[in-house]
This record gives sequence, C-alpha cells and structure tokens, in this order.
Amino acid sequence: MSSLTTAAKDRVAGSRQTLPIAALALVIALVVQAVGQLDIDLGVGSVIVFPMVWGLILGLLVSVQKVRPLGIRLQKVASALVGVAVMLLVARLAFNIGPSLPTLVKAGPALLLQEIGHLLGTVAVALPLAVVLRLGKARVGATFSLDREPSFAMVSEKYGPDSDQYRGVLAMYVFGTMFGAVFITLLTSLVSNWNIFDPLALAMGAGVGSGSMMAASSASIVAAYPGHEEAILGMAAVSNLITTILGVYVGIYVALPLADRFYRVLTRRQDTRAAETTTPDALSAPDGPTDDAANRAFREEVAAASGEIRIPFWLSLGVLTVLGLGTASVAAGTIGWDIVGGYAVLLGLVLLGLFLAKVSRKISAIVWITTVGAYVSSPWFFASGSLNSLVGSVDFLSIATIMLTLAGLSLGKDLPLLRHIGWKIIPVGLVAITASFLLSVVIAEFTLGAWG
Repeated sequence: MSSLTTAAKDRVAGSRQTLPIAALALVIALVVQAVGQLDIDLGVGSVIVFPMVWGLILGLLVSVQKVRPLGIRLQKVASALVGVAVMLLVARLAFNIGPSLPTLVKAGPALLLQEIGHLLGTVAVALPLAVVLRLGKARVGATFSLDREPSFAMVSEKYGPDSDQYRGVLAMYVFGTMFGAVFITLLTSLVSNWNIFDPLALAMGAGVGSGSMMAASSASIVAAYPGHEEAILGMAAVSNLITTILGVYVGIYVALPLADRFYRVLTRRQDTRAAETTTPDALSAPDGPTDDAANRAFREEVAAASGEIRIPFWLSLGVLTVLGLGTASVAAGTIGWDIVGGYAVLLGLVLLGLFLAKVSRKISAIVWITTVGAYVSSPWFFASGSLNSLVGSVDFLSIATIMLTLAGLSLGKDLPLLRHIGWKIIPVGLVAITASFLLSVVIAEFTLGAWG
C-alpha cells in the first residue's frame, strides 16, 4: 500500500511540476533556436555548435546553479519528458528514411556489409576500453553505437531516460558533436595518405551515421583523391544513409543486446566483488576502497538522484507539441499551418506505434514508429507526397533541441556520475570513432574486391 501511495504522490507531483519545467524548457529552446549555430574554424576542420548543444549546455547550467536551485522532482519531470520527446524524434527521423528506401534496395553487398564494421568497432573495441576505465553501466550506452540521435530512443526505451546507460549515450553524443568532425577529418586524412585502400572503400567507412562527420571525412578523402570526387561523395552519402536506416534495427536487435551481454561478461569479476562489498557496479563507484567516506557520499548522491517520476502521457504529448511548434516555427522563420499539420502527423505516428507495440507485445514502439513512418513516407505509399510535405516543414534538429534542452535540465541530479565519467569519455570516443571507421573500410575493401 505504501508503494502505491508513493507512486500516486509521484504522479500528482509530476503533473503539477510539468508546466513549470515545460515553460523553462520553452524559453531556453526558443532562445538557442533563434541564436542558431556557431561555426568555429580550427584550421584542420571546423567545430559546429548546433542550437541543440546550446540548449543542453544552458539547461545544465540552470540545473546546477545555486542561486535558485532546480529541485530534484523538477529535474525528474524533465527526464520523464525526454522519454516521450525521443519518440517524436524517431517519428521525424522515419520521414527522412522513407524517401530513400529505394536506394537501400539497390545497394550492393559491399555497402550493406560495411555496417558490420560500425557494429564491431564500437562494441568489440571501445567497450573493453570503457570497462578498463570503469565507466559503470554508462559504458553500454556510450559504446554500442555511433548512430547519434536514434541511440537516445533505443536506450531510453530499453533502460529509461534516468539510467546510467542513457547518461553514457548523452556523454558520447556531446563528445561526437563537439569533436567528432574534427577528429575524423584528421583520421581520414592520415588513412587516405597511406594509399592502401580503394577511395570508394574509404568513402563507405565515412558513413558512420553522423551527417557532419560524414561530410568532414568525405572532404578529406576527396582531397587525397580529387579525380574521384563525385563517386566518393555519392558513396559516402549512400553509406551514411544505409547506416542511419539499418542503425535502428541493428541497434535494437543486435548492437544493444550484444553490448549489454559483452559488458556483463567483461565485468563478471567486478560484479562478484561488488556483491561481496555491497557496492553495485551500477553506481559506477570511483576507484579505491569501497568503504571510505568519499565513496559512501558518492553512492548516497547517486541513490538520491535515481528513480523516475511518471506523468500522464497525454500531458507529456501536449507539452511537447507546444514546445515543438514553437521551436519549429523559429527554425522555419514563420508560423504556418503546415507545421501544425506536420506535428499532427508525427503525433499520430507515435500513438499508432505505441498501440501496435501494446498489441504485439514483443516488438517495441520505436521499431513500429520507424517502420510505419518509413513506409508511409516512401514512394511506395499513395499519400507519401502530402505527408512528406507536411512533416518536411518540421525541422528535424528543432526536435533534437527540445530533447537535449530537457536532458540538460535533468542533469543536475546526475552530476556525481557525470563527474565520474569526465575525461574518460574522450579516449573512449576517439577509439570508438577510429575503430568504427577503420573496420568499415577494411570490410568494404574486401567486399569491393569480391563483388566489385
């Protein structure tokens, strides 16, 4: 009875605190969307700071400031809203996938098999390093994929937006956004100058699932092989598209379960010691004796931040629709009925995906949303032209801005774990990008030789 009472109180508190946190998120999202992106030229490449990153940073600053502290409950409400926002993000992503499905059908074996390189590069190489660096369960989210935005949806649905795995995704996302394009520019330039790989194999490796990293990598390859510019750019774009399309399904059914299983195998001894000392690895306790004051304080902070607040789904969708319409209108520079219609289509797709997931039970809502959305936006669906016109008016990155702003507002409670991850995400991120690119290139080289 007490647990039911607590759950009921959490729902009531969540409902009451949804509007204040939504209003705060709306102000931040509108401001950063109006400011736009910032390009920083570093000579060897540029760092592009998108509005969604500004939203994450400002949200974090508001979350951790001490002048007027943002309560734990408010932060947990923001975290709950993130879980629904990722569904809208996936619905919008599905409409990017659908029009390109004929390209996937025509793709040869070399293009399809290079996806294995992205899978093995992150899970088989980066995950063991994350285990050595003791990132806790955050290492699963940080190393199972480089597929960027879809990773939020996959991990949020499986583990929840208040999990260590989700924080790992967030840490890797920020690292990749800030430094991924610059690093892969240097990496691709180095590998291209070895002159041991076919330029088309290099182009396939460039399709890591990130538009900015793909563009930076392919530019370096073109610089090394200027005579193949058109073929390189075309191959890189198709490879990146295939990684995006297959990434959702590979991530849910292969990469994430594989990373979780591999993590458990690698940390079996750590888990045994943790059970004996009552220090669960899930808390990512810092290195050192388990009974000292610092570790006890760390575990108490993490325990206080854990646990979710549930809010009515209709309220979440209503709030996120208002936030979405506002940011999409600022991104478009106008307020139009086409944006309203686009959001209506996205909401309908999310609700349909949730219904199908409830009926089927074994297939997740993310998979249904992606599959149905990709089909109705493909040339094979009779009304795809009208639907694509409506949804196309909703800027994809504007939804990401909402999601990351809410994520930033929820991060104050996670500061102990984020401090523990700290610099460790840098070597893990560099290894993940390097291994993903190189293994994909090697596989593409062999498959090109086999199938031309």
